[in-house]
Parts: sequence; structure tokens; C-alpha cells
Amino acid sequence: MTQTHARKSTNLSLDQSLLADARTLKINLSRAAEDGIRHAVVRSREAQWKAQNLDALESSNRFVDQNGLPLSQLRQF
Repeated sequence: MTQTHARKSTNLSLDQSLLADARTLKINLSRAAEDGIRHAVVRSREAQWKAQNLDALESSNRFVDQNGLPLSQLRQF
């Protein structure tokens, strides 16, 4: 199921040869740009989250290194 959101026109500056190739291949430029921007936003949010939670992640890893996985004795594999 695809959600549609309000759209806003914008101007972009793109490499001319890339633009020509995309048009030759009949690529929907708006959708391709949106997909690329969406991917960049996700990557940036992931990096930001990791940076904000670095201390907790390192603390958890140290705990496992020193004590092993919690409840590992109950694992059946």
C-alpha cells in the first residue's frame, strides 16, 4: 500500500550527462530524486542515533564482553 504525501515543486542542479541518461531511460526524475533523498535521510538519522547512543552501546558491549550474554544458560541451541 503506497501512501501519498503532499508534494512541493523544487529546483535541482544535476549533472548534465546523468540527466540525459535518465531521460533516455525514461526514469521519473522526481521519484528517483525523492528515493535518493529518502535514503540519505534514513542514513543520516541512523548515524545521528548511533552517535547519540554511543555511550550506551559501548557500555552494553563491555557488559557482554565481561559477563557473557544474559540468560545464555537458558539457550537451547
